[in-house]
Amino acid sequence: MEFLHKAVSADFLTASLLTFVLTVLSMALGIVGGVLLALAKGVPFAPVRWLADAYIWFFRGTPVLLQLIFVFNVLPLWGLSLSPFTCAVIALSLNEVAYMAEIVRGGLLGVDRGQRTAARMLGLSEAGILRWVVLPQATRLILPPTGNQFIGMLKTSALASVVSVQDLMLTAQRQAAADFDYVGSLGAAAVHYLVLTTLFTFALRQVERRLDVNRRAAARRTKDPVLTTAAVDPAAR
Repeated sequence: MEFLHKAVSADFLTASLLTFVLTVLSMALGIVGGVLLALAKGVPFAPVRWLADAYIWFFRGTPVLLQLIFVFNVLPLWGLSLSPFTCAVIALSLNEVAYMAEIVRGGLLGVDRGQRTAARMLGLSEAGILRWVVLPQATRLILPPTGNQFIGMLKTSALASVVSVQDLMLTAQRQAAADFDYVGSLGAAAVHYLVLTTLFTFALRQVERRLDVNRRAAARRTKDPVLTTAAVDPAAR
């Protein structure tokens, strides 16, 4: 089929790699910024919380496309001449920070406050409580919605074609304009998006499995006959 032939062409493979890098970079920066913004929402100093709330309100309340075009067109007016790819990473990351902040905040609130109290009684500092008690448990709550954000970022990255980033979408449009084969060109882009989505989903599921404490405990009991007997027969403990 023609779209499969196009999908393995050098142009689409290069565009797929660029889309992958754009997605991963934007998402990684969004996660880091989201964690910092979520922590800022929990500080006692009210103005910091207000600034964090204002950031989330603005970036969640305006379209990604508007933010992307603003960064691409306005930054040069302020003396910052950046490549289209860099502008796309900045705009997508800034938008993602607002969503990841709410996801991280929800994960942090999902950890029982009693565990923080117990950690303080053991002498842990607030930084130590966050590092050793809260974040490991919150990560298991944060990971599933973060996976959805990854998939969403992959599809949102198609908007970068508006500012001339040579991603899958722009490559498909240019190929279609050149040979008028819209089905083949768009089909080739769809194949690459589906492959990338599948790879992201598989990778995130593997991470979720590694963080699943109950699954790991069950696996250890299966491998160790003594643990298996103790789990089945309480009298054997």
